[in-house]
Amino acid sequence: MNIILVAGLFITFLILLEIGYLVFRTVRNPERVAVRRRMNALSVPWDESESVDIQRKIIYSEIPWLNRILSKFPILNKMQRLLERSGLQQPLGVFILSSVLLFLLGILGGRLIIFNLLLLLPLAVFLGILPLLYVYYKKVERMKKFQAQLPEALDLLARSLKAGHAFTGGMRMVSDEFDDPIGVEFNKTLGEINLGVGVPEALKNLTNRVDCIDLNFFVTSIIIQRETGGNLAEILENIAYLIRERFKLYGKIRTLAAEGKISAYVLVGLPFFLAYFLYLQNPTYIATLITDPIGHVLIGIAVVLMIMGIFVMRKMIMIEV
Repeated sequence: MNIILVAGLFITFLILLEIGYLVFRTVRNPERVAVRRRMNALSVPWDESESVDIQRKIIYSEIPWLNRILSKFPILNKMQRLLERSGLQQPLGVFILSSVLLFLLGILGGRLIIFNLLLLLPLAVFLGILPLLYVYYKKVERMKKFQAQLPEALDLLARSLKAGHAFTGGMRMVSDEFDDPIGVEFNKTLGEINLGVGVPEALKNLTNRVDCIDLNFFVTSIIIQRETGGNLAEILENIAYLIRERFKLYGKIRTLAAEGKISAYVLVGLPFFLAYFLYLQNPTYIATLITDPIGHVLIGIAVVLMIMGIFVMRKMIMIEV
């Protein structure tokens, strides 16, 4: 056990050293980091033996050896896409190192308080996934803001088309007038078009970077209009009107589902409140669940049933519009 403890401390120290090195590089020269990030967003890898392929190279970490290791795992491509949608500027390696560090700290620190392995591992796993949960939270918030900006952006694009501007000129106006996320994402799309990517392909890349159903309607309409013709400005105005109507309907549904959400919160929090109340009234009574092996089994069954109940209640109150 001492060997495992020493190995865990060594790995924790190594991860802290790597994170400190990344922070030091960022603080020492933030201008260079910003320029490199901007170039990575629009850079094109060049291979003289093949034809030009406009495709951005994925960098998982600024540490070369860590980037080589992470690039060997294809599953990290989905995590990288989640990170891009969140709008966070740190590379994926920072969050992976943070997850490993928190997991090890949960194991090492938890052993000083909790001696039961069944309770220690869930605590360490929860701490380990906190960085990923933070990325997912930022992604959800950013996509909500993008969806809220989209109707106004489409109206501006439609007005620019009526004024005689080209489609790319209208996108340039949107990228200049709106802040992140829609301004940044439209600017990336314009950068791809300027580098030689076709408009349909650049718009498809936009849908891959942004998780928004309404954006798919916009991109599909643009692609069909370029093939069949039609009044693009009118199409964009109709899409903006439909998105606003969806917002109104979604607001009504949220109002109707508010009672169900409150009931779900009460049902989820009631067991914890009751356990805490019983602990205050009779500590020896509730402590049996912690000290007795059968209590551990009962706690595990209760947690599984609670998770199943949370998913069922969420399915009942989450109505897609």
